[in-house]
Amino acid sequence: MTEPVNPEPTPEQAALFSRVRRMMLIAGLTTALALAAVLIAIGYRLFRMEGSGPTTDVTAMLPKGARITATAIAGDRLVVTLDVGGGVQIQTFDLHTLRPAGTLKFASEP
Repeated sequence: MTEPVNPEPTPEQAALFSRVRRMMLIAGLTTALALAAVLIAIGYRLFRMEGSGPTTDVTAMLPKGARITATAIAGDRLVVTLDVGGGVQIQTFDLHTLRPAGTLKFASEP
């Protein structure tokens, strides 16, 4: 037992150990960067979630004798097409607050 338990590495072994340490450091930093990017993306989505506000109940008054013929969503607007006594009317509402945004009436030429 005259040999030490952990002999000094040869120059080739020392160079190999150095390369392995450097590669492990690069791999660790890359993994940490990827994990940080995923956590940032999840956090961004959680805090910028659409529809996370309180829900509201809204009653929209339609003109007398009106009948809803179609509804659609266009961007951040709710579009409601009405048949009012033979004429067509389009009412738009803000999708988030459900407040009226505008009305477009169509009439026939006399």
